[in-house]
Amino acid sequence: MKKFVSEFFRRGLMACGFGPVVLAFVYMILRQTADVQALTVNQVCTGILSITLLAFIAGGMNTVYQIERLPLMLAIFIHGVVLYISYLATYLINSWLERGTAPILVFTVIFIVAYLIIWATIYCIIKRKTNQLNKMLRDNRHCVREDK
Repeated sequence: MKKFVSEFFRRGLMACGFGPVVLAFVYMILRQTADVQALTVNQVCTGILSITLLAFIAGGMNTVYQIERLPLMLAIFIHGVVLYISYLATYLINSWLERGTAPILVFTVIFIVAYLIIWATIYCIIKRKTNQLNKMLRDNRHCVREDK
């Protein structure tokens, strides 16, 4: 557990530096698309702190996959739930998402679909690489047998 916590903090600290950079892009997009011309000091501070915390959590949560006793599907579920709650809280705190059932429901659907697409992509990439490695091992084993 101590190793998990230290790895969580190490990865979280590495990722949290990117939070303010992402926030700058979010604010530039909002300026172009949502008629946001000026931000208050409170909005900027809240944005920087919340995005930095979100990046820390998102970066650290990848350590959940290193817990060998944890089944993969449970790890994916825990990872997804923690990210969902973190993103939703960040969006609500910064007023990037209106409070209400409909906006939160739309956000939830978009988050789930995006999360599933990302995991399907990762699965396909890993499956393809695994198949390539297995083929190389079979071919290599076949070559070794022929040499004998």
